[in-house]
Amino acid sequence: MKTALVTGANSGLGRAIAQGLAAADWRVGLVARDLERGEAALAEIQAATGNPQLWLFVADLASQSEVRALANAVLGHFDALHLLVNNAGTAFRERRLSPDGIERALAVNHLAPFLLTHLLLDRLIASAPAQIINVGTRMNTAMDLDDWNWERRPYRMMAAYGQSKLGNLHFTFELARRLAGTGVRVNCVFPGVFRSNLGGTDGAQGVFWRLVDRLIGWALPTPERAAHAVLRLALDDTLSLTGAYLWNGRAIAAPAQARDPEMNRRVWILSLAATDLLDQATSDSESPDAVEREDAP
Repeated sequence: MKTALVTGANSGLGRAIAQGLAAADWRVGLVARDLERGEAALAEIQAATGNPQLWLFVADLASQSEVRALANAVLGHFDALHLLVNNAGTAFRERRLSPDGIERALAVNHLAPFLLTHLLLDRLIASAPAQIINVGTRMNTAMDLDDWNWERRPYRMMAAYGQSKLGNLHFTFELARRLAGTGVRVNCVFPGVFRSNLGGTDGAQGVFWRLVDRLIGWALPTPERAAHAVLRLALDDTLSLTGAYLWNGRAIAAPAQARDPEMNRRVWILSLAATDLLDQATSDSESPDAVEREDAP
């Protein structure tokens, strides 16, 4: 039996992905921020699929200590891991900080999957063939690497969200290069626009998103339909695609910044530093000082 871990699995797209995997007889770990909602989702998926091989892990992905505790719990519970779906995402109308002092959208949308993936990477490699699927978005933007924590610029919700999700693409492309030959594939999937509770009641699901839902929510695809894009990639054993950005089953062009291998590497190094993973760097050049030297005239 194959094993998967899905973040943000208590509702929306993550729940639909988890249910699709459970229906295909996978053993599935569901990651939720809230125990009660996570337990409800697990019970509903079990009832719908008849699959008893479901486990719930509770963690606030904005907190790096909770991400580390989550990874330890997953490694202690699953002796193999064939699929990691980094799905959880959020956005905020105002700048908010994580427990680690990081802008919260950046913390949840980029640094949490970056850290979680690193902590589970040895288990994924040992379980190969395996996959990492990062759920992305489609916005033509670029990360401001000099102010990615939004300390100097006026905070804008969708700009912060888009830049944090662009981190998923930088991460996908750089990780795919580094995992070449390991049997672990890495791709980023844009599931399209669908009915979402992005951010929940304390995040982007404020006045703006409630208005959008009221006006056009009826016309948007369901999370179950959006999940097909991820499930197709996860369940098709004939695919060998890696390092791709996908929409509707086909590769699409990433924003210009994400197509630059040097920018991928710079985001990688900054992310290592922001998650206290610099000791995993593979050379002396992978350090914040190296980035500064490269930026110098």
